[in-house]
Amino acid sequence: MNTKTALITGASSGIGKELAKIHASNGGDLVIVARSEDKLQALSEELKSAYNISVHIIVKDLTLPEAPKEIYDEVSSAGIVIEYLINNAGFGGVGYFYERNWEDDLAMIYLNIIALTALTRYFLPDMIERNSGRILNVSSTAALIPGPLQAVYYATKAFVTSFSNALAQELSQTDITVTSLMPGATETEFGRTSGMDKTSLFSDPYSADVVAKDGYQAMLKGELNCITGVSFSQKISLKLAPLLPTKLLLKQIFEMQKPKD
Repeated sequence: MNTKTALITGASSGIGKELAKIHASNGGDLVIVARSEDKLQALSEELKSAYNISVHIIVKDLTLPEAPKEIYDEVSSAGIVIEYLINNAGFGGVGYFYERNWEDDLAMIYLNIIALTALTRYFLPDMIERNSGRILNVSSTAALIPGPLQAVYYATKAFVTSFSNALAQELSQTDITVTSLMPGATETEFGRTSGMDKTSLFSDPYSADVVAKDGYQAMLKGELNCITGVSFSQKISLKLAPLLPTKLLLKQIFEMQKPKD
Protein backbone atom coordinates (compact mmCIF):
# COMPACT_ATOMS: atom_id res chain seq x y z
CA MET A 1 0.00 0.00 0.00
CA ASN A 2 1.09 3.54 -0.74
CA THR A 3 0.92 5.66 2.42
CA LYS A 4 2.67 8.66 0.90
CA THR A 5 0.68 11.91 0.82
CA ALA A 6 0.12 13.73 -2.48
CA LEU A 7 -0.85 17.37 -2.84
CA ILE A 8 -2.81 17.91 -6.04
CA THR A 9 -3.91 21.31 -7.33
CA GLY A 10 -6.88 21.61 -9.65
CA ALA A 11 -8.17 18.38 -8.12
CA SER A 12 -11.89 19.05 -8.49
CA SER A 13 -12.15 17.89 -12.12
CA GLY A 14 -10.36 16.54 -15.17
CA ILE A 15 -6.81 15.22 -14.95
CA GLY A 16 -6.39 16.41 -11.36
CA LYS A 17 -9.46 14.50 -10.19
CA GLU A 18 -8.29 11.35 -11.97
CA LEU A 19 -4.83 11.68 -10.43
CA ALA A 20 -6.45 11.93 -6.99
CA LYS A 21 -8.44 8.76 -7.66
CA ILE A 22 -5.33 6.88 -8.79
CA HIS A 23 -3.31 7.94 -5.76
CA ALA A 24 -6.15 7.07 -3.40
CA SER A 25 -6.61 3.66 -5.03
CA ASN A 26 -2.96 2.98 -4.19
CA GLY A 27 -3.67 3.73 -0.54
CA GLY A 28 -2.16 7.21 -0.53
CA ASP A 29 -3.47 10.11 1.55
CA LEU A 30 -4.32 13.36 -0.18
CA VAL A 31 -4.30 17.13 0.08
CA ILE A 32 -6.64 18.35 -2.66
CA VAL A 33 -6.75 21.99 -3.73
CA ALA A 34 -9.25 23.84 -5.94
CA ARG A 35 -11.67 26.76 -5.87
CA SER A 36 -14.85 24.67 -5.70
CA GLU A 37 -15.54 23.55 -2.14
CA ASP A 38 -18.57 21.51 -3.16
CA LYS A 39 -16.62 19.48 -5.72
CA LEU A 40 -13.73 18.94 -3.32
CA GLN A 41 -16.09 17.78 -0.57
CA ALA A 42 -17.81 15.35 -2.93
CA LEU A 43 -14.48 13.95 -4.12
CA SER A 44 -13.19 13.71 -0.54
CA GLU A 45 -16.21 11.71 0.61
CA GLU A 46 -16.01 9.44 -2.42
CA LEU A 47 -12.33 8.63 -1.93
CA LYS A 48 -12.45 8.26 1.87
CA SER A 49 -15.38 5.89 1.57
CA ALA A 50 -13.87 3.81 -1.23
CA TYR A 51 -10.27 3.60 -0.03
CA ASN A 52 -10.25 4.44 3.70
CA ILE A 53 -7.66 7.20 3.30
CA SER A 54 -7.18 10.65 4.77
CA VAL A 55 -8.15 13.65 2.61
CA HIS A 56 -7.34 17.24 3.56
CA ILE A 57 -9.27 19.87 1.60
CA ILE A 58 -7.92 23.34 0.81
CA VAL A 59 -10.25 25.75 -0.97
CA LYS A 60 -8.01 28.27 -2.66
CA ASP A 61 -7.87 30.46 -5.77
CA LEU A 62 -4.35 29.95 -7.12
CA THR A 63 -4.59 32.99 -9.37
CA LEU A 64 -4.08 35.05 -6.18
CA PRO A 65 -0.39 35.76 -5.42
CA GLU A 66 -0.68 34.90 -1.73
CA ALA A 67 -2.32 31.49 -2.29
CA PRO A 68 0.80 29.25 -2.61
CA LYS A 69 2.28 30.45 0.70
CA GLU A 70 -1.08 30.05 2.42
CA ILE A 71 -1.32 26.47 1.15
CA TYR A 72 2.19 25.63 2.34
CA ASP A 73 1.56 27.18 5.75
CA GLU A 74 -1.72 25.28 6.19
CA VAL A 75 -0.13 21.97 5.24
CA SER A 76 2.86 22.58 7.49
CA SER A 77 0.68 23.62 10.43
CA ALA A 78 -1.32 20.40 10.03
CA GLY A 79 1.90 18.39 10.22
CA ILE A 80 1.31 16.84 6.80
CA VAL A 81 4.41 15.64 4.93
CA ILE A 82 4.01 16.02 1.16
CA GLU A 83 5.84 13.27 -0.71
CA TYR A 84 4.22 13.89 -4.11
CA LEU A 85 3.64 17.48 -5.27
CA ILE A 86 1.37 17.47 -8.31
CA ASN A 87 0.97 20.92 -9.86
CA ASN A 88 -1.99 20.27 -12.13
CA ALA A 89 -4.09 23.45 -11.99
CA GLY A 90 -4.11 25.52 -15.15
CA PHE A 91 -6.30 27.06 -17.82
CA GLY A 92 -6.09 28.47 -21.33
CA GLY A 93 -8.09 30.56 -23.75
CA VAL A 94 -8.40 31.07 -27.48
CA GLY A 95 -8.25 34.41 -29.30
CA TYR A 96 -6.04 37.16 -30.64
CA PHE A 97 -3.80 38.35 -27.81
CA TYR A 98 -4.61 42.03 -28.40
CA GLU A 99 -8.36 41.32 -28.21
CA ARG A 100 -8.39 39.01 -25.19
CA ASN A 101 -9.22 40.31 -21.73
CA TRP A 102 -5.89 41.18 -20.13
CA GLU A 103 -7.11 40.21 -16.65
CA ASP A 104 -7.85 36.71 -17.95
CA ASP A 105 -4.38 36.31 -19.42
CA LEU A 106 -2.76 37.74 -16.29
CA ALA A 107 -4.67 35.23 -14.18
CA MET A 108 -3.50 32.51 -16.57
CA ILE A 109 0.12 33.53 -16.02
CA TYR A 110 -0.36 33.58 -12.24
CA LEU A 111 -1.95 30.12 -12.23
CA ASN A 112 0.08 28.33 -14.90
CA ILE A 113 3.47 29.79 -13.96
CA ILE A 114 3.61 31.70 -10.67
CA ALA A 115 1.54 29.33 -8.52
CA LEU A 116 3.31 26.23 -9.89
CA THR A 117 6.75 27.75 -9.35
CA ALA A 118 5.92 29.09 -5.90
CA LEU A 119 4.47 25.81 -4.63
CA THR A 120 7.55 24.00 -5.91
CA ARG A 121 9.81 26.51 -4.14
CA TYR A 122 7.92 26.19 -0.85
CA PHE A 123 7.74 22.38 -0.73
CA LEU A 124 11.07 21.46 -2.33
CA PRO A 125 13.34 22.39 0.62
CA ASP A 126 11.40 19.92 2.80
CA MET A 127 11.97 17.23 0.18
CA ILE A 128 15.67 18.13 0.06
CA GLU A 129 15.91 17.80 3.83
CA ARG A 130 14.37 14.29 3.65
CA ASN A 131 16.09 13.48 0.33
CA SER A 132 12.76 12.08 -0.82
CA GLY A 133 9.98 13.29 -3.09
CA ARG A 134 8.33 13.36 -6.49
CA ILE A 135 7.14 16.44 -8.37
CA LEU A 136 4.74 16.18 -11.30
CA ASN A 137 4.14 19.40 -13.21
CA VAL A 138 1.29 19.22 -15.71
CA SER A 139 2.46 20.92 -18.88
CA SER A 140 1.21 20.22 -22.41
CA THR A 141 2.41 19.28 -25.87
CA ALA A 142 1.83 23.02 -26.39
CA ALA A 143 5.18 23.47 -24.63
CA LEU A 144 6.94 22.19 -27.75
CA ILE A 145 5.71 24.83 -30.21
CA PRO A 146 4.54 28.46 -30.31
CA GLY A 147 0.75 28.86 -30.28
CA PRO A 148 -0.79 31.67 -32.32
CA LEU A 149 -4.35 32.29 -31.07
CA GLN A 150 -3.21 30.88 -27.72
CA ALA A 151 -0.01 32.89 -27.41
CA VAL A 152 0.01 33.18 -23.61
CA TYR A 153 -1.13 29.62 -22.87
CA TYR A 154 1.50 27.98 -25.07
CA ALA A 155 4.18 30.24 -23.60
CA THR A 156 3.18 29.34 -20.04
CA LYS A 157 3.45 25.63 -20.83
CA ALA A 158 6.85 26.14 -22.46
CA PHE A 159 7.91 27.65 -19.13
CA VAL A 160 6.54 24.68 -17.17
CA THR A 161 8.48 22.09 -19.17
CA SER A 162 11.68 24.15 -19.31
CA PHE A 163 11.52 24.84 -15.56
CA SER A 164 10.76 21.20 -14.75
CA ASN A 165 13.59 19.84 -16.90
CA ALA A 166 16.14 22.28 -15.47
CA LEU A 167 15.05 21.47 -11.93
CA ALA A 168 15.33 17.74 -12.63
CA GLN A 169 18.98 18.20 -13.56
CA GLU A 170 19.67 20.30 -10.47
CA LEU A 171 18.25 17.43 -8.39
CA SER A 172 19.91 14.63 -10.34
CA GLN A 173 22.22 13.75 -7.44
CA THR A 174 19.28 13.42 -5.01
CA ASP A 175 16.39 10.96 -4.63
CA ILE A 176 13.94 13.66 -5.76
CA THR A 177 12.57 13.66 -9.29
CA VAL A 178 10.69 16.20 -11.42
CA THR A 179 8.45 15.05 -14.26
CA SER A 180 6.74 17.17 -16.90
CA LEU A 181 3.43 15.68 -18.04
CA MET A 182 2.72 16.82 -21.58
CA PRO A 183 -0.72 15.71 -22.74
CA GLY A 184 -2.31 16.49 -26.06
CA ALA A 185 -6.02 17.24 -26.40
CA THR A 186 -7.77 15.79 -23.35
CA GLU A 187 -11.49 15.50 -22.59
CA THR A 188 -11.80 17.84 -19.60
CA GLU A 189 -13.51 21.09 -18.63
CA PHE A 190 -10.35 22.81 -19.90
CA GLY A 191 -11.34 22.26 -23.53
CA ARG A 192 -14.80 23.70 -22.99
CA THR A 193 -13.80 26.68 -20.86
CA SER A 194 -10.87 27.62 -23.10
CA GLY A 195 -12.84 27.30 -26.33
CA MET A 196 -10.37 24.73 -27.65
CA ASP A 197 -13.14 22.17 -28.05
CA LYS A 198 -14.29 24.16 -31.09
CA THR A 199 -10.96 23.74 -32.93
CA SER A 200 -9.61 20.92 -35.06
CA LEU A 201 -6.97 20.17 -32.41
CA PHE A 202 -9.74 18.84 -30.17
CA SER A 203 -11.46 16.72 -32.80
CA ASP A 204 -10.58 13.47 -30.99
CA PRO A 205 -9.51 14.17 -27.39
CA TYR A 206 -8.14 11.50 -25.08
CA SER A 207 -9.83 10.65 -21.79
CA ALA A 208 -8.51 12.30 -18.64
CA ASP A 209 -8.09 8.97 -16.84
CA VAL A 210 -5.71 7.63 -19.53
CA VAL A 211 -3.60 10.80 -19.36
CA ALA A 212 -3.59 10.71 -15.55
CA LYS A 213 -2.49 7.06 -15.43
CA ASP A 214 0.39 7.73 -17.81
CA GLY A 215 1.45 10.80 -15.85
CA TYR A 216 1.24 9.11 -12.46
CA GLN A 217 3.33 6.15 -13.61
CA ALA A 218 5.89 8.49 -15.20
CA MET A 219 6.14 10.40 -11.92
CA LEU A 220 6.74 7.20 -9.95
CA LYS A 221 9.44 6.14 -12.42
CA GLY A 222 11.06 9.58 -12.27
CA GLU A 223 10.77 10.14 -16.00
CA LEU A 224 11.81 13.55 -17.31
CA ASN A 225 8.94 14.09 -19.76
CA CYS A 226 5.75 12.14 -20.40
CA ILE A 227 4.04 12.87 -23.72
CA THR A 228 0.60 11.27 -23.76
CA GLY A 229 -2.86 11.74 -25.21
CA VAL A 230 -1.56 12.08 -28.76
CA SER A 231 -2.08 9.84 -31.78
CA PHE A 232 0.76 8.23 -33.72
CA SER A 233 0.45 10.83 -36.48
CA GLN A 234 0.48 13.65 -33.91
CA LYS A 235 3.65 12.21 -32.36
CA ILE A 236 5.30 12.26 -35.78
CA SER A 237 4.13 15.84 -36.34
CA LEU A 238 5.57 16.94 -32.99
CA LYS A 239 8.92 15.33 -33.82
CA LEU A 240 8.99 17.00 -37.25
CA ALA A 241 7.89 20.43 -35.97
CA PRO A 242 11.42 21.65 -35.06
CA LEU A 243 12.56 20.80 -38.59
CA LEU A 244 9.95 22.95 -40.31
CA PRO A 245 10.58 26.62 -41.19
CA THR A 246 9.21 28.60 -38.28
CA LYS A 247 6.88 30.75 -40.40
CA LEU A 248 5.34 27.65 -41.98
CA LEU A 249 4.89 26.02 -38.58
CA LEU A 250 3.24 29.12 -37.16
CA LYS A 251 0.83 29.33 -40.09
CA GLN A 252 -0.14 25.66 -39.69
CA ILE A 253 -0.80 26.02 -35.96
CA PHE A 254 -2.74 29.24 -36.55
CA GLU A 255 -5.06 27.46 -38.99
CA MET A 256 -5.53 24.50 -36.65
CA GLN A 257 -6.52 26.76 -33.77
CA LYS A 258 -9.14 28.76 -35.61
CA PRO A 259 -12.60 27.94 -34.21
CA LYS A 260 -14.56 25.67 -36.54
CA ASP A 261 -17.70 27.15 -38.10
